[in-house]
Amino acid sequence: MHEPATEMPTVMDTDAAVVQQQSDFGDASDFTKFSAERMQFSAGTDIAPLLEGLEDDTCQVPHWGYVLSGAMDVTYADGTEEVDAAGDLFYWPPGHSVSVDEDSEIVLFSPQEEHREVFDHMAAKMEDPDAPSP
Repeated sequence: MHEPATEMPTVMDTDAAVVQQQSDFGDASDFTKFSAERMQFSAGTDIAPLLEGLEDDTCQVPHWGYVLSGAMDVTYADGTEEVDAAGDLFYWPPGHSVSVDEDSEIVLFSPQEEHREVFDHMAAKMEDPDAPSP
């Protein structure tokens, strides 16, 4: 799910402030503390091979974020795809993978313990791509 920030519903518009809010933008009720992450990806990056061995070979952690530059190609376990481009707010539910065609940068908010486990899995795959998955 993504939403161009310029198209979010306006809930307050005064001389002093404009507030836009997108309701129901994901659910974190099954998770704990969150981390904030800034990520930069080089053109051609595809994390799918690093997710192999996880459930559905995808990241099972929900993420909320904002694309600062470039564009993220998101593929979901059900086969659907979306492109989140600079200026988009996004919610990636569990069951996704990402790749980029151009240098890209995002700010991401994620359940920290669960995302750390995904990072650990990815790091192990980078060390030994032929190792069996945990």
